[in-house]
Amino acid sequence: MSQMNSEIVVALDIGTTKVCAIAGKMNEYGKIEILGIGKVESPGVLRGVVSNIEKTVQAIEDACNIVERQLGEEIKVIHVGIAGQHIKSLQHRGIITRDTDNEIQQGDIDRLVNDMYKLVLPPGDKIIHVIPQEFTVDNEQGILEPIGMSGVRLEANFHIITGQISASKNINRCVERAGLDVATLTLEPIASAASILSEEEREAGVVLVDIGGGTTDLAIFHEGIIRHTAVIPFGGNVITKDIKEGCTVMLHQAEKLKVKFGSALSSEVYDNRIITIPGISGREPKEISEKNLARIIEARVEEIFDHVYFEIRRSGLERQLKAGGIVLTGGGSLLRNIDKLIEYHTGMPTRIGMPIERLAHGYVEKVASPIYSTAIGLLLHGIEESKRNPQPKKTEEQPIVEDVFEPIEEPVHEADSGSNFLNKLFKKTKEWFEAEPDQGIE
Repeated sequence: MSQMNSEIVVALDIGTTKVCAIAGKMNEYGKIEILGIGKVESPGVLRGVVSNIEKTVQAIEDACNIVERQLGEEIKVIHVGIAGQHIKSLQHRGIITRDTDNEIQQGDIDRLVNDMYKLVLPPGDKIIHVIPQEFTVDNEQGILEPIGMSGVRLEANFHIITGQISASKNINRCVERAGLDVATLTLEPIASAASILSEEEREAGVVLVDIGGGTTDLAIFHEGIIRHTAVIPFGGNVITKDIKEGCTVMLHQAEKLKVKFGSALSSEVYDNRIITIPGISGREPKEISEKNLARIIEARVEEIFDHVYFEIRRSGLERQLKAGGIVLTGGGSLLRNIDKLIEYHTGMPTRIGMPIERLAHGYVEKVASPIYSTAIGLLLHGIEESKRNPQPKKTEEQPIVEDVFEPIEEPVHEADSGSNFLNKLFKKTKEWFEAEPDQGIE
């Protein structure tokens, strides 16, 4: 049982359908204790990108106010996620030559990482993450932890994630206008992976698919290392719009149909089931076949996973991912039978991921849902960051005690009469103690 950092950390997931703030801390067993959750609608975000500053600021304030009431204290710093179709990833290799007399240290790895930030990118893009993969020391390949080794030539493969400068600036602006400071900015699929995937899955090879409202985020791991990331600009909202058009209903009715009666696999639905919904403004009720509803959903989910499978092939790891398969999370993974459809469609084993592996016993039941995967992952990253860079604890200022026998000699300005008086007093006191005793007294 190790002593963990008990500092309270707050994470913020700014999604297309919701803004979720979550507060927690690490207990002495290395598990996360959830201390507060605030979830509100997100009207100012479109496909993972801020589209309305005022509405997003209001949503952030509302979510954080809920958490503040639960905590009983004010939130000042938060850890935020970033997503959107502007996110791109690339592979790059770095090389440095070093002194043979010294062991490889963290500073050498930092040099390699800092060199990656000097890469020339398309105008308007910036580097969000530089993730080391494998290292090579004097042609010895496949080294994961080179610190402590000796070698002249140190090389590394890096997975570099980039995004638009304007998108990250808009997120920072919204958070700052809500009266908060951004501590870290983390790619959301990486955060989701931290809360969902086990070490065995990362080692065997796994594809994490986070189906959100506006985007579907993808992260591929193999041999414990992140190999590929992508953001697909389709999510649950596209399915809702298809239902709206295909069933000729209102948008809010389409969302309720998807959540309550929707299925991603039409073959699992009986032909004779009919759903009746009220008509608009006194019109006759509308009858919708549950089978047709499932067919609409199935077609769009298959299209989304065609894009997912394209990214899997593009990573070059298609054959290495059969053991771990696909892990689904996010609100879209709550669709009935979606895991079965993905298994049939891709031929890869599929499961639904819940963000409960790192939570302490007795967690709030509603947190055990895929919709909180990103928020809890951001919380984990925030706690790890606070352990690496702990904030100095506030202590009461102690009065400075000066030695009257050896006062500090500093130049004194004439205008500073108080300091001048004290220096004279110290000098007289020192002379009095150092004076020789009167010869006439025995």
